[in-house]
Amino acid sequence: MLYRIIEYRKYYFLFSGIIILAGLIAMGYSTARYGSPVLLGIDFRGGSMFELQFEGPSDEDSLREVFARHGLDDVTIQRLGAPDENRWQIRAEWVEEETQQELLADLEESIAPINPDTKRINRVSPAVGTEVTTAAVIAVLVAAVIILGFIVMAFRQVPNAFRYGACAIATMFHDVLVTMGVMSILGILFGWQVDALFLTAMLTVVGFSVQDTIVMFDRIRENIRKRRGEPYDVIVNRSVLETIHRSLGTQLNAIFVMVAILLFGGESIKQFIGIMLIGLISGTYSSIFTAVPLLVAWEKGEIPFLKGRSEVVNA
Repeated sequence: MLYRIIEYRKYYFLFSGIIILAGLIAMGYSTARYGSPVLLGIDFRGGSMFELQFEGPSDEDSLREVFARHGLDDVTIQRLGAPDENRWQIRAEWVEEETQQELLADLEESIAPINPDTKRINRVSPAVGTEVTTAAVIAVLVAAVIILGFIVMAFRQVPNAFRYGACAIATMFHDVLVTMGVMSILGILFGWQVDALFLTAMLTVVGFSVQDTIVMFDRIRENIRKRRGEPYDVIVNRSVLETIHRSLGTQLNAIFVMVAILLFGGESIKQFIGIMLIGLISGTYSSIFTAVPLLVAWEKGEIPFLKGRSEVVNA
């Protein structure tokens, strides 16, 4: 029974490979059709940004309806401040001056008068999205180096401590690829677009992924000291079985909350929560069925170009 989880590691790798391959194909198709691996939102394409405060009650659905009447279906709406302040930030494609005036008049007629002292309309530059993306990529790479160094130091009393750090980083990029691939598929099928919130979700996914993986690895480290003489794969399986209920319990609580927000939350937050949910599910799966099996596969010399312990002994 103890062998049952790790025993099927090749099937886990195959499943992850199929998901990632499907995502890569979708990203290739998206690049050929739209010019980018994922469908880009206004933050990256550029457009108009409205910051408005109404002098009466207002809601997201009413704002979307008014913008849609003027041919602006692709809008990102975010509430600013408390609900009773009726302040909104709306991002849309570039709107000409004449259309802006018609749009503002329609908003005042359909919803409520707009406070002129707080009204701001600016041009959103696509360069801003590019800068944020570059910063996010650098942040992930720097985090990967720091995480690798931390795990190597924390696991220095365990044989082959570098493997734990390398497997954690590989698992982190696994989750990034899965999330990016699913986002590309959703963009092709349902028009989901990447905005600044998507990058926030991705960075959060990275944090979830690493945290859950380290919990698994830490139990393996403890059991290696406690159960000297046991085969490595037995120790790993035992550690997974001892940790899996806590890992799943913690993540399921977050998943249930996200599903509730996804079903009953506002339109502007659904994509953000959807990506978070996908990333969290991927992170929960990968910490058990990717990171830990990778350790065992490396130990047994099953990973091409990487020698396991048995190969080193034979050599």
